[in-house]
Amino acid sequence: MSTNDPILDGMGMAHLGSPKALLGKKGGKFVGDFREFALRGNMIDMAVGIIIGAAFGRVISSFVSDIIMPPIGLFTGRSDFSNKFINLSGRPFATLAEAKAAGAATINYGVFCNALFDFLIVALVVFLLIRQVNRLKREEPVAPAARECPYCCSMIPVKALRCPQCTSAIAAT
Repeated sequence: MSTNDPILDGMGMAHLGSPKALLGKKGGKFVGDFREFALRGNMIDMAVGIIIGAAFGRVISSFVSDIIMPPIGLFTGRSDFSNKFINLSGRPFATLAEAKAAGAATINYGVFCNALFDFLIVALVVFLLIRQVNRLKREEPVAPAARECPYCCSMIPVKALRCPQCTSAIAAT
């Protein structure tokens, strides 16, 4: 039984029952394309970005919970802000950990506020980073190398005093 199908071959596809369905006709097209994509730099850059982003997220979480939230907790009555919750179960609990251990329904607004502060700080830092990168990328406008002849509308060098097409005298700019 032949596995060659002109319609599938024309579309660059193979039969699903063929062992070459994933690898392609040359026995390695899919793997080769993936290797080319992975080694091109895109995937490596993305992996480095994800690793750095995860570490940055942990630093920001620590910054919020260990540096930002204690003063806010001090102003709100010397309490641990991440331990703030609304108890929906009707039974009294002293701490959020106690309520969670008992399986009580709670609205954990303190934890949410910590996450919100994390997000706002990360968003601010990313904004400042992108702003700085865009400032560094800005290039000075390049002066045009050519201009249009006012008589024949052909393009001539900026420093030209005479048009090479119509030989008209042109004022220097």
